[in-house]
This record gives sequence, structure tokens and C-alpha cells, in this order.
Amino acid sequence: MTSIPALEADIAERRTRLARTLDELTAKATPSAIAKRQVDQAKARFADATTTPEGDLRVERVAAAVAVVAVIVALKVLRRRRR
Repeated sequence: MTSIPALEADIAERRTRLARTLDELTAKATPSAIAKRQVDQAKARFADATTTPEGDLRVERVAAAVAVVAVIVALKVLRRRRR
């Protein structure tokens, strides 16, 4: 049978661990932390799409993306001029 002081020490230790876990979860759930993770993920996806595993730039993909953006901008400009 476990002694009362040992049980109290175990409860105190578990309380401390629970408080630490809650603090970590609270920090991860802040809007700024969530936004930072999303930005980091977007940067990683962009880097994966525009560079080779060796780190070289994938010119054809970058050129395609620039072309798409240019077409979208041109369409918006033409729409505004027609109105």
C-alpha cells in the first residue's frame, strides 16, 4: 500500500505536468502562433514548388506562375476599362 505522502507527491507532480501541458497548448492555440504556422507551411509549399531538391530554381514553374498572374491582372484591367 502506498503512503499518503507518496500519493500527495504524485498528485503534486501530476498537477505540475498538467499545468505545463495546458500552458503549451495555450501557447500553440494563440492566433499569432496559428498564423505563423500557416505562413511557414505556405513558404515551404512555395519553396517545394519553385525549387528542385538540389536547391536550383525551377524556371519553368516560376515563369508559368508569373504568366498566370499577368493574365489575371490584364483581365482585371480590361474589365475596369470597359465599365
